[in-house]
Amino acid sequence: MGATPYPWCPPLTATIKGRPEDFRVEEVPATIPEGQGEHVWLEIEKRLLNSEDVAVWLGRESGAGRGRVSYAGRKDRQAVTRQWFSVQCPPESEPDWIARAEAWNAAQAEGEGVGWARILQVGRHARKLRTGHLAGNRFEIRLGGVEGDRAAAEAILAVIREGGIPNYFGAQRFGRDNLARARAWLGGGRSPRSRNQRSLLLSAARSAIFNAVLAERVRRGDWNRLLPGDVANLEGSGSVFPVAEVDAELEARAARLDIHPTGPLWGKGAMQTGGEVQALEAGVVAGDSKLAAGLEKAGMKAARRSLRMVPGAVDWHWEGDDLMLLLELGAGEYATGVLDAICRPREAGTTP
Repeated sequence: MGATPYPWCPPLTATIKGRPEDFRVEEVPATIPEGQGEHVWLEIEKRLLNSEDVAVWLGRESGAGRGRVSYAGRKDRQAVTRQWFSVQCPPESEPDWIARAEAWNAAQAEGEGVGWARILQVGRHARKLRTGHLAGNRFEIRLGGVEGDRAAAEAILAVIREGGIPNYFGAQRFGRDNLARARAWLGGGRSPRSRNQRSLLLSAARSAIFNAVLAERVRRGDWNRLLPGDVANLEGSGSVFPVAEVDAELEARAARLDIHPTGPLWGKGAMQTGGEVQALEAGVVAGDSKLAAGLEKAGMKAARRSLRMVPGAVDWHWEGDDLMLLLELGAGEYATGVLDAICRPREAGTTP
């Protein structure tokens, strides 16, 4: 996995997530609760809590248990985020959510490092909220005490806005040691006890293989154009189709960001690719064959993911030495991809 992650070097150094308030995320829902049904949907704003912390709390307070709580996507702990949760809970046993949240917050010690959760909206719906069922996320990010070439950073942001960026899975996908634990488990070690932990480790394993393939395509310079044997993804959808040969029409569609080359989400099933692309992906995966074999044995189904991320919006402005970024990204896309492209994090203990 030693390939260069981006086709340029980040020109800035800055403090990233100096405070949770420097990284704000608002989930854009794909569905709004209709007003009736067996599932309670709650829009919750949280600080210094991850999505699983809130899910466990909702299961406990409702009496339904963690297994009847769902959310569309995991959100960062070191941030202020808004997202939807659902709880399978009959009306007669539904608690006073706002009062319970206030009690939970009050039980925490006061201070800068304290987490809290606020109930913003509550409604009922006939179905639970499923993983991945969101339209996207809006980000408001402050990079503090920026040093470096501002003009170069703005030029990169303009390139990203016009032509997209390599669609890497972000560091939060891997947690502190999820990839190492996934290698140990899928290489023949003991299986995690909880379903949630197994899901996290499988996600980390698939993301690592995808990132390695994408990094190789970036190194080659063809991450954003179609090759014979590619599988193309239609922008804004999960639809894919094989590309036996690349003609002028396909090249034009890729250039106007209508379609994108894809990389593997490894699992059981045909690779779907052919020719040069199949050989390229097989060569990368051969370097991590135990991880790939473990994913197949675990029953993961092969799928494809776009190699290119096209943000819905990329805007920025300067507040003194701080850079404010405003991003709109689709489901499963990572703001850290944009940050990594323009900025290196300042080492702890240093000042601008």
